[in-house]
Amino acid sequence: MEITDGGANGSERAGDGGSDTDEGTTPAGEWEREPHPSDSLRTFGAVVQALREHAGLSRAELATRVQFSKHTVESVELGRRMPDDDFVERAEAALGDTGALRKAARHLTRGDVGLAAWFRRWARLERKAVSLCTYECRLVPGLLQSEAYARAVFDGTIPLRTDEEMEAQLAARIERQAMMRERPKVPFSFIVEEHVFRRRFDDADVMRELVGEVLERSAPRNVTLQVVPLQTGLHACMDGPVQILETPAGQRLCYSEGQRNGRLISDRKEVRLLCQRYDTLRSQALSPKESRALLERLRGEL
Repeated sequence: MEITDGGANGSERAGDGGSDTDEGTTPAGEWEREPHPSDSLRTFGAVVQALREHAGLSRAELATRVQFSKHTVESVELGRRMPDDDFVERAEAALGDTGALRKAARHLTRGDVGLAAWFRRWARLERKAVSLCTYECRLVPGLLQSEAYARAVFDGTIPLRTDEEMEAQLAARIERQAMMRERPKVPFSFIVEEHVFRRRFDDADVMRELVGEVLERSAPRNVTLQVVPLQTGLHACMDGPVQILETPAGQRLCYSEGQRNGRLISDRKEVRLLCQRYDTLRSQALSPKESRALLERLRGEL
């Protein structure tokens, strides 16, 4: 069961929900504080600080040049925040254009709590994808989960997590879900087994809340949710969950996950096969309208 940070149920990163806006600056992007900074983040931050000091710039002066807040510059230098592409490029230009920051940024990783090692590359690709398809047979996909459901999933994970780790992962899950609201022109397709929604994890009120969240999140025009009814029987995707995305360059990639591991698939033949399986299952699943009707009935039965 994938819980930590992979696939449809994984979280992008953990954060504290803080904001980096300072008066007089226009941040080009926002990201969250890392709960457990990695060594690569600390090293990258030290390089930024060294180059800034060599250039004779204060943090406020660098912040003006890169169009991020002074607090963001400080957080990056201290290894507390993952810099996005805009920050790296603007800092590179402002600090001598040596290429050091671009090269160092390629090796950045987050701490263990924020992002599972096997999911990191897929997470980066997912944020830039022009389409995303998800088949799930174990849990409600992470992008569609209610807060109570996500908390129950994390609470049932082995090894057990501390309260701090639980809250960090929950924040990460909620942050990842914002991707659907922020990208209304990107098609999101979900195919989920009916039994996933029938699995009881709490009392009736919490179950109704979950189904309501799924209905709400799948309502926008760019989101398609199809349920595989119990009577479908065996089908083409019995090997397990799979995700498929298309990059801005038109390349299709897949991601599959098992017990504490995941695999990004780029081989064209294998990707083509998984796409065929997904398309076949799409034709076997209920239509989006029928799927919503089924979920409405399930909510009414609770």
